[in-house]
Amino acid sequence: MSNIQKGMALLIGAFHKYSGKEGDKQTLSKGELKDLLTAELGDIFGKTQDQAALDKIFKDLDANADGVVDFKEYVTLIACITMLCNDAFKKK
Repeated sequence: MSNIQKGMALLIGAFHKYSGKEGDKQTLSKGELKDLLTAELGDIFGKTQDQAALDKIFKDLDANADGVVDFKEYVTLIACITMLCNDAFKKK
């Protein structure tokens, strides 16, 4: 597999590692999203102890307002974070 294919497999694996613990296996609940952000992106997000900040992230991600974050919404988050990281690297 190419590096991009490996990256895609890792993104899919990370989503499914946390999805379905509290319901639908194809979505992330707010608690599952918090666990994912803390464990997988803790260096970027910190330990997500701020409930208001977590609520805002969840609301912003839940584009269709169904109360869960699906894979498409999750990938949007990852893409946005990746773009921000790229911008930070360009400034160095």
